[in-house]
Amino acid sequence: MTQPQGALLVGSVNYDDAETTFRTAAELLGTRLRRIPDGEVGKRFHWIMFQPDVIGQADGIERIGDEPIPFPAGIDARGLRIAEGVDPESIELPPLGYAAAAIESYGVFTRLRAEGAVPAGVRFQVSLPTPLAVISSFFQGDDRVAIEPVYTAAILRELDGILEAIPHEDLAVQWDVASEMGIIERAAGYGAVMEAWWPGDPFDGLVSRLAALIDAVPADVEVGVHLCYGDAGEKHFFEPRDAANLVRYANAVVAAAARPLSWLHLPVPIDHDDEDYFAPLARLAPVDELYLGLVHREDGAEGAARRIAAAAPFAPEFGVATECGIGRAPAGSTEGILRTHAEVAAAW
Repeated sequence: MTQPQGALLVGSVNYDDAETTFRTAAELLGTRLRRIPDGEVGKRFHWIMFQPDVIGQADGIERIGDEPIPFPAGIDARGLRIAEGVDPESIELPPLGYAAAAIESYGVFTRLRAEGAVPAGVRFQVSLPTPLAVISSFFQGDDRVAIEPVYTAAILRELDGILEAIPHEDLAVQWDVASEMGIIERAAGYGAVMEAWWPGDPFDGLVSRLAALIDAVPADVEVGVHLCYGDAGEKHFFEPRDAANLVRYANAVVAAAARPLSWLHLPVPIDHDDEDYFAPLARLAPVDELYLGLVHREDGAEGAARRIAAAAPFAPEFGVATECGIGRAPAGSTEGILRTHAEVAAAW
Protein backbone atom coordinates (compact mmCIF):
# COMPACT_ATOMS: atom_id res chain seq x y z
CA MET A 1 0.00 0.00 0.00
CA THR A 2 1.17 3.52 -0.79
CA GLN A 3 1.85 5.29 2.48
CA PRO A 4 0.69 8.90 2.50
CA GLN A 5 3.08 11.51 3.82
CA GLY A 6 1.91 14.12 6.27
CA ALA A 7 -1.40 14.95 7.93
CA LEU A 8 -3.62 18.01 7.97
CA LEU A 9 -6.02 19.04 10.72
CA VAL A 10 -8.80 20.71 8.79
CA GLY A 11 -9.76 23.14 11.56
CA SER A 12 -12.16 22.26 14.33
CA VAL A 13 -11.06 19.77 17.00
CA ASN A 14 -13.34 18.62 19.79
CA TYR A 15 -11.40 19.99 22.74
CA ASP A 16 -12.42 22.77 25.11
CA ASP A 17 -9.41 25.01 24.66
CA ALA A 18 -6.61 25.82 22.24
CA GLU A 19 -3.85 24.61 24.56
CA THR A 20 -5.29 21.09 24.67
CA THR A 21 -5.55 21.06 20.87
CA PHE A 22 -1.96 22.23 20.37
CA ARG A 23 -0.49 19.86 22.95
CA THR A 24 -2.45 16.79 21.87
CA ALA A 25 -1.93 17.30 18.15
CA ALA A 26 1.79 17.84 18.59
CA GLU A 27 2.14 14.81 20.85
CA LEU A 28 0.15 12.37 18.70
CA LEU A 29 1.06 13.57 15.21
CA GLY A 30 4.43 15.27 15.73
CA THR A 31 6.40 15.64 12.51
CA ARG A 32 3.42 14.57 10.40
CA LEU A 33 2.05 18.10 10.85
CA ARG A 34 3.40 21.19 9.15
CA ARG A 35 0.78 23.39 10.80
CA ILE A 36 -1.65 23.20 13.73
CA PRO A 37 -4.98 25.03 14.19
CA ASP A 38 -6.37 26.04 17.57
CA GLY A 39 -9.36 23.72 17.23
CA GLU A 40 -11.88 26.53 16.61
CA VAL A 41 -12.83 26.60 20.27
CA GLY A 42 -15.54 28.69 21.92
CA LYS A 43 -18.14 30.31 19.67
CA ARG A 44 -16.33 29.03 16.56
CA PHE A 45 -17.07 25.44 17.56
CA HIS A 46 -20.10 25.52 15.26
CA TRP A 47 -18.19 27.11 12.38
CA ILE A 48 -20.08 30.22 11.13
CA MET A 49 -23.18 29.87 13.29
CA PHE A 50 -22.01 32.64 15.63
CA GLN A 51 -21.73 35.21 12.86
CA PRO A 52 -25.39 36.37 12.89
CA ASP A 53 -25.00 37.35 16.54
CA VAL A 54 -22.03 39.52 15.51
CA ILE A 55 -23.40 40.96 12.28
CA GLY A 56 -26.79 41.58 13.84
CA GLN A 57 -25.24 44.21 16.12
CA ALA A 58 -24.63 46.55 13.18
CA ASP A 59 -26.92 49.52 12.56
CA GLY A 60 -28.99 48.74 9.48
CA ILE A 61 -29.02 44.96 10.01
CA GLU A 62 -32.05 43.21 11.49
CA ARG A 63 -32.68 39.67 12.70
CA ILE A 64 -35.49 37.80 10.95
CA GLY A 65 -38.27 36.86 13.34
CA ASP A 66 -39.18 38.19 16.75
CA GLU A 67 -37.99 35.27 18.84
CA PRO A 68 -34.43 33.92 19.01
CA ILE A 69 -33.80 30.46 17.57
CA PRO A 70 -31.73 28.76 20.28
CA PHE A 71 -28.57 27.00 19.15
CA PRO A 72 -25.79 25.41 21.26
CA ALA A 73 -23.23 27.68 22.93
CA GLY A 74 -25.88 30.35 23.46
CA ILE A 75 -26.10 31.19 19.76
CA ASP A 76 -29.20 32.71 18.18
CA ALA A 77 -29.58 31.04 14.78
CA ARG A 78 -32.02 33.52 13.25
CA GLY A 79 -31.18 34.85 9.81
CA LEU A 80 -30.40 38.43 8.83
CA ARG A 81 -31.73 41.15 6.56
CA ILE A 82 -30.91 44.71 5.64
CA ALA A 83 -33.42 47.06 7.28
CA GLU A 84 -35.85 48.79 4.96
CA GLY A 85 -34.54 52.06 3.56
CA VAL A 86 -30.95 51.47 4.65
CA ASP A 87 -28.16 52.18 2.17
CA PRO A 88 -25.97 49.05 2.30
CA GLU A 89 -22.85 51.15 1.72
CA SER A 90 -23.53 52.93 5.01
CA ILE A 91 -23.46 49.70 7.05
CA GLU A 92 -20.42 49.34 9.29
CA LEU A 93 -19.96 45.80 10.56
CA PRO A 94 -18.27 45.26 13.91
CA PRO A 95 -15.15 43.08 14.21
CA LEU A 96 -16.18 39.56 13.26
CA GLY A 97 -14.14 37.81 15.95
CA TYR A 98 -11.68 35.86 13.82
CA ALA A 99 -8.68 38.13 14.29
CA ALA A 100 -9.21 38.44 18.04
CA ALA A 101 -9.46 34.65 18.40
CA ALA A 102 -6.37 34.06 16.26
CA ILE A 103 -4.28 36.56 18.19
CA GLU A 104 -5.32 35.03 21.52
CA SER A 105 -4.58 31.47 20.34
CA TYR A 106 -1.27 32.48 18.80
CA GLY A 107 -0.16 33.62 22.25
CA VAL A 108 -0.82 30.10 23.54
CA PHE A 109 0.92 28.60 20.50
CA THR A 110 4.12 30.59 21.01
CA ARG A 111 4.20 29.82 24.75
CA LEU A 112 3.93 26.09 24.07
CA ARG A 113 6.56 26.31 21.36
CA ALA A 114 8.93 28.01 23.78
CA GLU A 115 8.28 25.17 26.24
CA GLY A 116 9.04 22.59 23.55
CA ALA A 117 5.49 21.20 23.47
CA VAL A 118 5.03 22.43 19.88
CA PRO A 119 7.93 21.65 17.52
CA ALA A 120 9.90 24.51 15.99
CA GLY A 121 9.04 25.10 12.36
CA VAL A 122 5.36 24.13 12.69
CA ARG A 123 3.09 26.98 11.64
CA PHE A 124 0.01 28.34 13.37
CA GLN A 125 -3.02 27.64 11.17
CA VAL A 126 -5.98 30.03 10.99
CA SER A 127 -9.11 28.82 9.22
CA LEU A 128 -11.48 31.44 7.80
CA PRO A 129 -14.87 31.03 6.12
CA THR A 130 -15.37 32.48 2.69
CA PRO A 131 -17.77 35.45 2.63
CA LEU A 132 -20.05 33.40 0.40
CA ALA A 133 -20.61 30.87 3.19
CA VAL A 134 -21.95 33.46 5.62
CA ILE A 135 -23.93 35.43 3.03
CA SER A 136 -25.60 32.38 1.51
CA SER A 137 -26.42 30.93 4.92
CA PHE A 138 -27.93 33.94 6.65
CA PHE A 139 -29.16 36.42 4.01
CA GLN A 140 -31.80 36.02 1.33
CA GLY A 141 -32.76 37.47 -2.05
CA ASP A 142 -31.44 40.86 -3.09
CA ASP A 143 -29.87 41.36 0.32
CA ARG A 144 -27.15 38.93 -0.73
CA VAL A 145 -26.06 41.18 -3.59
CA ALA A 146 -26.12 44.25 -1.36
CA ILE A 147 -24.29 42.79 1.63
CA GLU A 148 -21.57 40.91 -0.26
CA PRO A 149 -19.11 43.81 -0.64
CA VAL A 150 -19.77 44.87 2.96
CA TYR A 151 -19.12 41.45 4.46
CA THR A 152 -16.22 40.71 2.12
CA ALA A 153 -14.51 43.90 3.27
CA ALA A 154 -15.13 42.88 6.88
CA ILE A 155 -13.55 39.42 6.52
CA LEU A 156 -10.57 40.96 4.72
CA ARG A 157 -10.16 43.36 7.66
CA GLU A 158 -10.02 40.29 9.91
CA LEU A 159 -7.34 38.82 7.65
CA ASP A 160 -5.39 42.09 7.76
CA GLY A 161 -5.54 42.09 11.55
CA ILE A 162 -4.16 38.57 11.63
CA LEU A 163 -1.40 39.42 9.17
CA GLU A 164 -0.42 42.46 11.20
CA ALA A 165 -0.30 40.64 14.55
CA ILE A 166 1.23 37.27 13.64
CA PRO A 167 4.70 36.94 12.07
CA HIS A 168 4.29 35.76 8.51
CA GLU A 169 6.85 32.98 8.88
CA ASP A 170 4.67 31.48 11.62
CA LEU A 171 1.32 31.78 9.83
CA ALA A 172 -0.80 29.56 7.58
CA VAL A 173 -4.27 30.68 6.42
CA GLN A 174 -6.92 28.25 5.23
CA TRP A 175 -10.09 29.24 3.37
CA ASP A 176 -13.00 26.95 4.22
CA VAL A 177 -15.04 26.35 1.06
CA ALA A 178 -18.34 24.51 1.51
CA SER A 179 -21.26 26.54 0.18
CA GLU A 180 -19.43 26.97 -3.10
CA MET A 181 -19.55 23.22 -3.67
CA GLY A 182 -23.25 23.27 -2.89
CA ILE A 183 -23.84 25.82 -5.66
CA ILE A 184 -21.73 23.83 -8.11
CA GLU A 185 -23.65 20.64 -7.32
CA ARG A 186 -27.05 22.40 -7.26
CA ALA A 187 -27.45 20.80 -3.87
CA ALA A 188 -30.50 21.07 -1.65
CA GLY A 189 -28.43 22.32 1.24
CA TYR A 190 -30.34 21.66 4.45
CA GLY A 191 -33.72 22.23 2.82
CA ALA A 192 -33.18 24.78 0.03
CA VAL A 193 -31.37 24.61 -3.29
CA MET A 194 -28.07 26.46 -3.00
CA GLU A 195 -27.92 29.17 -5.67
CA ALA A 196 -25.68 32.01 -6.79
CA TRP A 197 -26.89 35.64 -6.81
CA TRP A 198 -24.73 37.16 -9.54
CA PRO A 199 -25.34 37.25 -13.31
CA GLY A 200 -23.60 34.90 -15.72
CA ASP A 201 -22.19 31.46 -15.12
CA PRO A 202 -22.23 30.74 -11.36
CA PHE A 203 -19.05 28.67 -11.71
CA ASP A 204 -17.06 31.62 -13.06
CA GLY A 205 -18.13 33.76 -10.11
CA LEU A 206 -17.20 31.05 -7.65
CA VAL A 207 -13.75 30.73 -9.19
CA SER A 208 -13.02 34.47 -9.24
CA ARG A 209 -14.20 34.97 -5.64
CA LEU A 210 -12.03 32.20 -4.21
CA ALA A 211 -9.01 33.16 -6.31
CA ALA A 212 -9.28 36.72 -4.96
CA LEU A 213 -9.29 35.42 -1.38
CA ILE A 214 -6.20 33.30 -2.05
CA ASP A 215 -4.42 36.29 -3.56
CA ALA A 216 -5.30 38.40 -0.50
CA VAL A 217 -2.84 36.28 1.49
CA PRO A 218 0.74 37.55 1.02
CA ALA A 219 3.27 35.31 -0.69
CA ASP A 220 5.29 34.83 2.51
CA VAL A 221 2.26 33.36 4.30
CA GLU A 222 1.11 29.84 3.52
CA VAL A 223 -2.40 29.59 2.11
CA GLY A 224 -4.57 26.50 1.79
CA VAL A 225 -8.05 25.61 0.57
CA HIS A 226 -10.36 23.13 2.26
CA LEU A 227 -13.10 22.03 -0.13
CA CYS A 228 -16.05 20.58 1.71
CA TYR A 229 -19.62 19.29 1.50
CA GLY A 230 -20.62 20.37 4.99
CA ASP A 231 -20.76 18.59 8.31
CA ALA A 232 -24.07 18.74 10.14
CA GLY A 233 -24.27 15.78 12.48
CA GLU A 234 -21.38 14.17 10.56
CA LYS A 235 -23.49 14.27 7.39
CA HIS A 236 -22.85 16.08 4.09
CA PHE A 237 -25.45 18.36 2.52
CA PHE A 238 -24.60 16.56 -0.73
CA GLU A 239 -23.00 13.17 -1.35
CA PRO A 240 -20.80 13.30 -4.46
CA ARG A 241 -20.51 10.23 -6.67
CA ASP A 242 -16.89 11.07 -7.46
CA ALA A 243 -14.30 13.82 -7.12
CA ALA A 244 -14.90 15.28 -10.59
CA ASN A 245 -16.44 18.59 -9.50
CA LEU A 246 -13.90 18.99 -6.70
CA VAL A 247 -11.10 18.61 -9.25
CA ARG A 248 -12.80 20.87 -11.79
CA TYR A 249 -13.22 23.66 -9.25
CA ALA A 250 -9.76 23.25 -7.75
CA ASN A 251 -8.10 23.33 -11.16
CA ALA A 252 -9.97 26.47 -12.19
CA VAL A 253 -9.10 28.26 -8.94
CA VAL A 254 -5.42 27.28 -9.12
CA ALA A 255 -5.30 28.62 -12.68
CA ALA A 256 -7.05 31.88 -11.76
CA ALA A 257 -5.04 32.70 -8.62
CA ALA A 258 -1.90 34.78 -9.02
CA ARG A 259 -0.08 33.00 -6.20
CA PRO A 260 0.31 29.24 -5.66
CA LEU A 261 -1.61 27.22 -3.11
CA SER A 262 0.46 25.82 -0.26
CA TRP A 263 -2.01 22.98 0.20
CA LEU A 264 -5.34 21.67 -1.06
CA HIS A 265 -7.74 19.46 0.88
CA LEU A 266 -10.41 17.34 -0.82
CA PRO A 267 -13.08 15.40 1.09
CA VAL A 268 -13.67 11.67 0.69
CA PRO A 269 -17.06 10.36 1.88
CA ILE A 270 -16.94 7.26 4.05
CA ASP A 271 -18.86 5.18 1.50
CA HIS A 272 -16.21 5.61 -1.19
CA ASP A 273 -13.31 3.21 -1.32
CA ASP A 274 -13.89 2.65 -5.04
CA GLU A 275 -11.49 3.73 -7.77
CA ASP A 276 -14.30 5.50 -9.65
CA TYR A 277 -14.46 8.14 -6.89
CA PHE A 278 -10.73 8.86 -7.07
CA ALA A 279 -10.17 8.56 -10.83
CA PRO A 280 -10.70 12.33 -11.47
CA LEU A 281 -7.64 13.04 -9.30
CA ALA A 282 -5.51 12.04 -12.26
CA ARG A 283 -6.54 15.36 -13.82
CA LEU A 284 -5.79 17.48 -10.73
CA ALA A 285 -3.40 20.39 -11.27
CA PRO A 286 -0.17 20.07 -9.25
CA VAL A 287 -0.18 21.65 -5.78
CA ASP A 288 2.57 21.72 -3.19
CA GLU A 289 0.62 19.53 -0.76
CA LEU A 290 -2.53 17.51 -1.43
CA TYR A 291 -4.53 16.10 1.47
CA LEU A 292 -7.35 13.62 1.03
CA GLY A 293 -10.01 13.59 3.74
CA LEU A 294 -10.25 9.82 3.93
CA VAL A 295 -9.89 9.32 7.69
CA HIS A 296 -13.23 8.52 9.32
CA ARG A 297 -14.05 7.91 12.95
CA GLU A 298 -16.36 5.01 12.19
CA ASP A 299 -13.87 2.68 10.49
CA GLY A 300 -10.48 4.01 11.61
CA ALA A 301 -7.21 2.85 10.10
CA GLU A 302 -8.77 -0.12 8.30
CA GLY A 303 -11.21 2.05 6.35
CA ALA A 304 -8.56 4.70 5.70
CA ALA A 305 -6.26 2.00 4.28
CA ARG A 306 -8.93 0.89 1.81
CA ARG A 307 -9.45 4.44 0.60
CA ILE A 308 -5.70 5.07 0.40
CA ALA A 309 -5.31 2.00 -1.80
CA ALA A 310 -8.12 3.18 -4.09
CA ALA A 311 -6.67 6.70 -4.37
CA ALA A 312 -3.04 5.72 -4.94
CA PRO A 313 -3.26 4.92 -8.69
CA PHE A 314 -4.56 8.43 -9.37
CA ALA A 315 -2.72 10.53 -6.76
CA PRO A 316 0.73 9.07 -6.10
CA GLU A 317 1.60 11.73 -3.49
CA PHE A 318 -0.81 12.92 -0.82
CA GLY A 319 -1.30 13.30 2.91
CA VAL A 320 -4.31 12.42 5.02
CA ALA A 321 -7.03 14.31 6.83
CA THR A 322 -10.64 13.93 7.84
CA GLU A 323 -13.28 15.00 5.33
CA CYS A 324 -14.25 17.99 7.47
CA GLY A 325 -13.32 19.35 10.89
CA ILE A 326 -13.68 16.90 13.76
CA GLY A 327 -15.13 19.41 16.21
CA ARG A 328 -18.60 17.92 15.99
CA ALA A 329 -17.42 14.33 16.40
CA PRO A 330 -18.74 12.62 19.56
CA ALA A 331 -17.08 13.62 22.80
CA GLY A 332 -14.21 11.32 23.65
CA SER A 333 -13.53 10.29 20.05
CA THR A 334 -10.96 12.94 19.16
CA GLU A 335 -7.83 11.16 20.36
CA GLY A 336 -8.77 8.04 18.43
CA ILE A 337 -9.26 10.05 15.24
CA LEU A 338 -5.88 11.72 15.67
CA ARG A 339 -4.21 8.36 16.28
CA THR A 340 -5.70 7.04 13.03
CA HIS A 341 -3.91 9.84 11.15
CA ALA A 342 -0.66 8.73 12.79
CA GLU A 343 -1.25 5.07 11.94
CA VAL A 344 -1.70 5.59 8.22
CA ALA A 345 0.61 8.53 7.41
CA ALA A 346 4.38 8.89 7.47
CA ALA A 347 6.22 11.90 8.86
CA TRP A 348 7.57 14.63 6.60
